[in-house]
Amino acid sequence: MQHRVPDRLVGRVIDQRYEIVERLARGGMSTVYLAVDGRLDREVAVKVMADHLTADPDFLDRFIREARAAARLNHPHVVQVQDRGADDDVVYLVMEYVPGQTLRQVLDQRGRLTPRHALALIDPVIDGLAAAHDAGLIHRDVKPENVLIGHDGRVKVADFGLVRAITAPTNSTTLLGTVAYIAPEVVLGDPTDARSDLYSVGVLLYELLTGRQPFTGASAVQVAYAHVNSVVPPPSRLVPGLSPDLDELVQWCAATDPDNRPVHAHALLEELRHIQSTMTDEDLDQAGPSAPDAGLLAPSPALAASAARDTERTVLPERPDRPPRGMPAGIPGGDRTEVIGPLAATTAISGPGVVTGAPERAAADTSTVRPGHAGAPLPRPTRGGTAPVSLHRGHARRRGVLLVVLALLVALVAGLLAWFFGYGPGVAVAVPDVRTRTLAAAERSLAELGLAGTVRRVNDEVAAIGTVIDTDPAAATPIRRFQPVTLLVSAGPTLYAVPGVVGRTTEEARATLTGARLDVGTVSGAWSETVAAGRVLSQLPAADAQRRAGSGVNLVVSRGRQPVDVPDVTGSPERQARQRLADAGLLVALAPARVFSGTVPEGSVTAQAPAGGQAPRGSTVNLTLSKGPRMVEVPDLIGTQVDQARRRLETTGFRVEVREVLGGFFGTVRAQDPAGGGTAPEGSTIVLTVV
Repeated sequence: MQHRVPDRLVGRVIDQRYEIVERLARGGMSTVYLAVDGRLDREVAVKVMADHLTADPDFLDRFIREARAAARLNHPHVVQVQDRGADDDVVYLVMEYVPGQTLRQVLDQRGRLTPRHALALIDPVIDGLAAAHDAGLIHRDVKPENVLIGHDGRVKVADFGLVRAITAPTNSTTLLGTVAYIAPEVVLGDPTDARSDLYSVGVLLYELLTGRQPFTGASAVQVAYAHVNSVVPPPSRLVPGLSPDLDELVQWCAATDPDNRPVHAHALLEELRHIQSTMTDEDLDQAGPSAPDAGLLAPSPALAASAARDTERTVLPERPDRPPRGMPAGIPGGDRTEVIGPLAATTAISGPGVVTGAPERAAADTSTVRPGHAGAPLPRPTRGGTAPVSLHRGHARRRGVLLVVLALLVALVAGLLAWFFGYGPGVAVAVPDVRTRTLAAAERSLAELGLAGTVRRVNDEVAAIGTVIDTDPAAATPIRRFQPVTLLVSAGPTLYAVPGVVGRTTEEARATLTGARLDVGTVSGAWSETVAAGRVLSQLPAADAQRRAGSGVNLVVSRGRQPVDVPDVTGSPERQARQRLADAGLLVALAPARVFSGTVPEGSVTAQAPAGGQAPRGSTVNLTLSKGPRMVEVPDLIGTQVDQARRRLETTGFRVEVREVLGGFFGTVRAQDPAGGGTAPEGSTIVLTVV
């Protein structure tokens, strides 16, 4: 591979693992190389610290702490720190290698971007910073050079080499950051937090939308002053037609007071996505006059070596006593401050000292800032480097009248305040205890103290309806008369609608009532001809009635159809049998065929099922009717012996009656009735006369 610049480390293997392939970028604090990880056979970016820094034990301790802190970040929009170490004279940091280009290169190529592209690029930047802030880290150097855009379109925030743990002190005498994007509190030496990163995001978004940084000047000091004493203007001032939402978003992020910025990156990200979703396509594609083509960003093979863009730094002398807010520390009269390098460079503001920076750039970029003559006040920093304007004194008489008017206004305001807090609505009183009183009585007690009460009705299981349960603020709390007191008035117990459980089983009804925070009351039974046994016939109270929790609902459960006695209708004529069964509440069904009966007349009942006992009302009794007796041919038995004649008759189904003449000595049948050859009912009696 062709080396861009000869370097002593190119070709060297660090820690017997990382083979340095080429130098990507170099700065005053570090140099970034493209290397190959011999163990995992992958390309990585190796950031090697400058020799003058590695000789400082304090720096090495901080470097190790910050490397560990940055390595905890594992987010798709943050360049991952993979390793750190030291090999002889080399102190290095191994990072994920992202082939592509930096956001600075995109801005150099395209100028300002459309809102659609600007929001699409700033979204992952904020997302990555949110992950860092959640991990307890501040980036402190957010700028286009530290935003990488891979060939695959991924956007990553790089170079957490300037981060500090959020919980660690951040108001040291040396403050790192890029002066074009630095937050005012960093310039003033105030404590910083994650909101300082959001200020830089606001400046970055301004530059994406306008193609320019909000503050410029002949020196880094002027730019730093502008961040403190000026407000970042709305981007629509340079690009007319931009949505007012974008102006508000930029100025919200870049507010001079950190308390007026988003509370954290997640809140900013949520608002940005909301604005993006509500803007029209016309607003999102608004390019403004002479805007570049709004097409998709074309990937380029440019290497994303933003970690080495920390080449130039500015040192501002600082007095032990802090100046008032609005004038950055470190500009004592007669001192000289030298500024090296472009304004986009990373800048250090520290105590008194000499200027440090890249030697190859110092000669061309050095400028001098001198205060005025001895004893004269410091010039007021102005935007764009314009000269300060002297204000002439006003007319003495007019000034006197103004002072009198001002004094009268002050006296009037003081009198009003004295009345307001001494006798008027501002008088402090204690909230009276009006619990258990009626609403009217409570309102009278408040009115006696000059308090106004509002009513909020709440449910209570104990207090009577219309009585005061409590107050907000609570009793004995000191308040001003103009502050309202809320009376919490009982609206009675909480009522619940009774569910309808008719037609359900007892178990289902119990579960339903329990789910409605009610209970089952008394359970009784009743006969029903239509509802199956075990199901609810009726309930009290009825469905949709209102009852307090735990109230019982009485249930009437079906016992089924009521049983009745089954009368015995055998031997009865059909009509009579039907009437008796109907009177008992039963139905009748006839067997399809009648049967012969020697004892039951034709048309009468010979059998029934059930034959007796009890049956449910409305159930059916099956009846079998008689066809009368069967007619059987009577054999002629005259002249036969009596025993033989008896067997034949009984076999045929007749009963036999024997009448003997002269003692029946011979045992011979001499006569029979009825006579043989005719027919007689089966089971009837044949009379035999035996001699």
